[in-house]
Amino acid sequence: MSHSEANGPPQMHATTILMVRKGERVVIGGDGQVSLGQTIVKGNARKVRRLAKGSVIGGFAGATADAFTLFERLEAKLEQYPGQLTRACVELTKDWRTDRYLRRLEAMMLVADKEVSLLLSGAGDVLEPESGVMAIGSGGNYALAAARALEDSSHDAEEIVRRAMRIAAEICVYTNDSLVIETLETSKI
Repeated sequence: MSHSEANGPPQMHATTILMVRKGERVVIGGDGQVSLGQTIVKGNARKVRRLAKGSVIGGFAGATADAFTLFERLEAKLEQYPGQLTRACVELTKDWRTDRYLRRLEAMMLVADKEVSLLLSGAGDVLEPESGVMAIGSGGNYALAAARALEDSSHDAEEIVRRAMRIAAEICVYTNDSLVIETLETSKI
């Protein structure tokens, strides 16, 4: 039991989200497990979604209600700045850092469109991966390592996500193999 769990209510642990951009696709996959302390409370949560009429995909790690709030805010920013994912994300993270209500939200997001892949956090981060791979959440480092190892293989982006997520589920107790995967076709890279 962690120190914070011993001094308060059990903490919600949830998720592994992995994003891979390779060839003509960008893929985001997420597991379905939500844990409260040492108990699995849900095994098939949907943490990966389509936004902006399907032109953007995103996945979240963190508190579910917080993530839904952030997805709604991002959707509004995408309507305000159509076709400008980076600008919409920068505007969202500005609000996230400065708005008294949003500052308390505990989540991270991976989002992508045909051109760009980004990580968003409440610390004001809008980061693009150095390579085509990025991961967040409890099992994020396991999935990231596995995906990087598979990156130069002949596997396409979706197969890399599936294999790396399976490896993360075998290692991380807060990750399962009930996957939701969303794919966008991109222009050739």
